[in-house]
Amino acid sequence: MHKTFLLSLIAAFTLGWISVNTSHAAEGGSKVLYHVNLGNEQATDALRNINNHLAVDPSAKIVVVTHSKGVDFLLDGAEDENKNPYSGTVAKLAAKGVEFRVCQITLERRKIDPKKLIPEAKLVPSGVVEVTKLQTQGYAYLKP
Repeated sequence: MHKTFLLSLIAAFTLGWISVNTSHAAEGGSKVLYHVNLGNEQATDALRNINNHLAVDPSAKIVVVTHSKGVDFLLDGAEDENKNPYSGTVAKLAAKGVEFRVCQITLERRKIDPKKLIPEAKLVPSGVVEVTKLQTQGYAYLKP
C-alpha cells in the first residue's frame, strides 16, 4: 500500500508538471528577462541576442532590465562603437513588444535626468528588485 501511494504521488507530480508546461506553451511563447548592467558593449550583445530570439520565437515576452552602466544605451544620443544610434534598434524592438526598464536609483546616484531617456525606456524604482520580481513571475533570466 505504501508503494502504491508513492507511485500515485509521483504520477500526480508528473502530470502536474506536464500540465504546467503545456499551459505555458498555450499562452504563446516564453517569458524572458535580459539583464543589462555592464555598459554599451553588453547592451549591443543583448540587442543582437533579442533580435535573434524574436526571429526564432516571435511570440516571446521579453523585458530588458537595466541598472548601473547598463542604462547608458537608453540615453538620448547613445551610440554603439560603430557610431550607430541605439535608439533605432530599441524602437524596432519596442514595436515588437520588447519592454525596456531603467533603474531610478541608478539615475539618481549618477545624477542623470530621466528626461534624457529615450521614449521607449520606462523607469522602475530599482533594477535589481525588478530582476527579482520578474524571476518570481516565471521569467527566464539571461545575461548577455
